[in-house]
Parts: sequence; C-alpha cells; structure tokens
Amino acid sequence: MTPDERRRSLVEATLPLLYTHGRGVTTRQIAEAAGVAEGTIFRVFPSKEELVDEAIATAFAPGQLLARLDDVDPGWPLEQRLVKIVSILQQRLLAVFGLMRACGMVTPPAQHDRAHHRAVQEEMSRRIGALVAPDAARLSVPTDRLVHLLRLLTFSASHRDVADGDPLTPEEIVDVVLHGVLTRDH
Repeated sequence: MTPDERRRSLVEATLPLLYTHGRGVTTRQIAEAAGVAEGTIFRVFPSKEELVDEAIATAFAPGQLLARLDDVDPGWPLEQRLVKIVSILQQRLLAVFGLMRACGMVTPPAQHDRAHHRAVQEEMSRRIGALVAPDAARLSVPTDRLVHLLRLLTFSASHRDVADGDPLTPEEIVDVVLHGVLTRDH
C-alpha cells in the first residue's frame, strides 16, 4: 500500500471505533481493526491523536451526502422524494451527532473549515431545491423556503437532546412540513 492508501485505511478502521470508544480508543484496537501491526500506525501518523483527529475530520466531510442526493429520482411523487431526502439528511446528522457525543464534542472540530462547510450546505440546498422545483406551483412557499424548513426540522427533530429523546421519523418530518398538524377536513 502507498502511504496515502495506508493512511486512508487506518482512518477508515478508526472511525467506527470512535463511536464505541470515543477518543479513548487504543492504538491496539485500531491496529486490530485495520489488520496491521501497532507500529504501522506510527509510520503513518505521528500520534494516535492525529489519527483520531483525521478520522473525525473525515466524518465531518460531506462524503457521500451529495452523491446520495443525486440518486433521488426526480420522477418520484413529491412526498416520496422528500422522505428520501430527509432520510439521507437524517442518517448523516445521526452519524455526526453520535460521533460528537462519543468523543465528548459540543461543536464541530476546530479544523472544520467553515467556508467549505457553508459551500457544501449551499450546494446541498441547491440540489434539494432542484428536486423540489418541479412541484413549485403546488407549494404555498418558495422552494428555497421549503428547503430551509425541511433542513431545520430535520436537524432539530433528529437531535436526541433537542427532540427530548423522541426523534421524528423522515415520514413524520415530511408530513409536518407538507401537511401541518390540522386534521384533513379543516
């Protein structure tokens, strides 16, 4: 393996361990998960902390989020598209929230590039907006407002503490955004 491949392999092996052990994960556990000798870690990373920091940074990278949004079929009915979009967003949020909780983090890592994060958020909103746009005439709000409401409710309804330990399902989130809480005969 090249040094870059070894680095990626160690990061990939470390990430799931962080959900269980947080920053207390040992180099022995990482080496076993990666199928390498413990000393191999230190040929690629100067310290366990640097490996853990890179694994955390990798978890915060947009990863497959945008690609998964591209897989949503624009031909599906609006509600089905929105449920799929919320499912994708919620899975991402739950993974990030879980990692933060396991590692004792209350904010994203300091090295988290805020400008890049903002650009990814804007691109995500643009893609979701494009998936909603075919139904714009049916909406009582502009598509960008629907995207904002959907993202905001997904975030708050997926965070264990914000949702009082009772997070909403993607179907519930979409139902509230599209139909509200009034009975259908009102």
